[in-house]
Amino acid sequence: MEGDSFSGMANGGQVDNKLIQTFHKSFVQVQSILDQNRMLINEINQNHESRVPDNLTRNVGLIRELNNNIRRVVGLYADLSASFARTVDASSEGDSSGTLRSSDGAGRACQKRFRPG
Repeated sequence: MEGDSFSGMANGGQVDNKLIQTFHKSFVQVQSILDQNRMLINEINQNHESRVPDNLTRNVGLIRELNNNIRRVVGLYADLSASFARTVDASSEGDSSGTLRSSDGAGRACQKRFRPG
C-alpha cells in the first residue's frame, strides 16, 4: 500500500498522505498487538493443558494482559475510524448527505443517519 493514493472518495478528492501514514502506523501497532496476543493465547493453552497449579495461576495474569491488549486494539480502531471520518467530513463540507455527527460519550465521533418518516 506504500505510495498508493485513494481516489473516488470525498467528492473525488484524494485522501491526504497524513491519513495514509496514520492508517499505516495504526495497522502496524494493531498487528504487533495481535502477534503478541497469539503468543499469549498459545501460552495460556499450554498452561491450561499442563494442569500444573502454578501455570494455571499464571494464566490469570496472562488473560488480564490479553484483555488489555484487546482493549488497546479496539481503541486503535476507534481512533482510526474517527480520524477517517474527520478527514472525509473535512473534504466533503457542504455535502448534504443527511448525516449528523455526534459523540459517543468517550470523545469519539459517530455518525447517525436520519431515517425519514
